[in-house]
Amino acid sequence: MTSSSGTPGSGHGDGAALDGLIDPENPAATYVLEPDVVAPLARRLVTGNEAGMHRSVLPFTGAPLAAIPVSSTDDVARAVERARAAQPAWAARSVRERAAVVRRFGELVLARQSDGLDLVQMESGKSRRSAFEEVADVAILTRHYAQRGPRYLADRRAPGMLPVLTGTRVHRRPVGVVGVIAPWNYPLTLAFAEAVPALVAGNAVVLKPDLQTTLTALWGAELLEEAGLPADLFLVVAGGGDVGAALTDHVDHIAFTGSTATGRKVAARAGERLIGATLELGGKNPLYVAADADVRAAARGAVRACFSNSGQLCVSIERLVLHEDVADAFLDEFVPLVREMRLGAGLDYSADMGSLTSQDQLDRVVAHVEDAIARGARVLAGGVHRADIGPWFYAPTVLDDVPDDAACAREETFGPVVAVRRVASDDEAVRVMNDSEFGLNASVWTRDVARGRRIAARVEAGTVNVNDGYSSAWGSVGAPMGGFKASGLGRRHGREGIEALTEAQTISVQRGANQGLTLDTLYQLGGERPSKVLTSALDVMRRLRMP
Repeated sequence: MTSSSGTPGSGHGDGAALDGLIDPENPAATYVLEPDVVAPLARRLVTGNEAGMHRSVLPFTGAPLAAIPVSSTDDVARAVERARAAQPAWAARSVRERAAVVRRFGELVLARQSDGLDLVQMESGKSRRSAFEEVADVAILTRHYAQRGPRYLADRRAPGMLPVLTGTRVHRRPVGVVGVIAPWNYPLTLAFAEAVPALVAGNAVVLKPDLQTTLTALWGAELLEEAGLPADLFLVVAGGGDVGAALTDHVDHIAFTGSTATGRKVAARAGERLIGATLELGGKNPLYVAADADVRAAARGAVRACFSNSGQLCVSIERLVLHEDVADAFLDEFVPLVREMRLGAGLDYSADMGSLTSQDQLDRVVAHVEDAIARGARVLAGGVHRADIGPWFYAPTVLDDVPDDAACAREETFGPVVAVRRVASDDEAVRVMNDSEFGLNASVWTRDVARGRRIAARVEAGTVNVNDGYSSAWGSVGAPMGGFKASGLGRRHGREGIEALTEAQTISVQRGANQGLTLDTLYQLGGERPSKVLTSALDVMRRLRMP
């Protein structure tokens, strides 16, 4: 990925040039990405170039990264219109043909991962290991839906009203155009988590990524085209909340990943239009270390569960619930591992943790930590803004004695901060884990798998991992993933994820109609005779345990 040497810039701005220079009087003030890298990707945006430009930044340094044209609400309408015109021909292809395109796309993401990893890191600021999780996720997801998609979408027989005489089948039909509003924290994974099953199901997709991470989405669009996806079936628009609202107003299903507050607005707008909505929202995810847990294994797992992607992960752990019998032993293992984590900005695997993505994220993390300390919390590790590394780096932080009224005890921090809570029993642990408006992900650590399953079944969360933080449930893409309570609506992954992007159509055929073997003929007997015949038939069916 070609780049030039950037210097810290102002971050965002309109009217930035595409020639690589921000300030003609200062040749050093150049974009990190060369125009010949950005321009071919930017040309894929659906935009009339009338809504201005957005300047993204390199989180590692604050230097200007690239200037991206913004789409207008009229551009959104045009994009959906183009997608809608292209969709019927795509839906007419067999599921296996559509799945083959998705399979090739996943293979290309793996083969071209070096460029993709560079883009993901430069737009989001994450470490390369966290960026690779996105590449691996797309590979797993595409393989799954390429293989299982035809089975998920296959017509299925259903019991007919009248045995033998009624033949009933259920068909899955694409909804039409699926809108995807993807956030900045996982720009590759969350751009394609719904797009891949939507395309396999025969839909077209219009994607609105976050403005900071538009290039990663456009890179994926380029690979989809190379994989054989016909024109206009995957289109990208760029913009803020007005563009997202316009997308919701035009598509046939909206998939949104982001905050609960915004998710409620998306759901309300979708409800007014009576379209489907898949929403993955906020979380305040707990990890419980039971009294019999292997504390060394739990400590290693907790480091990754809490601090992957600098904690900017919807399913990452923000609450450590420790049984008092092992709390000290666990912290003796965990805290040194946290302190030893390497922070860095390289496009390589030298760093354990990267930067936060924006000033807003840093401000939120700082505010949560300072609020907790002011209320009596103790810092066991971190608690420091690492401006010596880059403008938005923050040390991985462990807080103990966090009171219940602290912001970081209840609100989603979405950063590298975890709060410790001690409990005396499994029952108390479950109560603490469930004491939240959120219910997205949870983790339980124990040597006794049966015990872990029993505890997990009592936790109010859409996914619960036993002896893992988040990746085992997320990576099991054949199973549904989503949130309880204020953490979301609907599910992604598995059969549930692809069926949500279709309409179920039931077709029943009544055999024997030409021979008079119908209810109409029965009803013509008059009086109570039809009711008696049907009562006898229903009784026989009950005795035979017919469905």
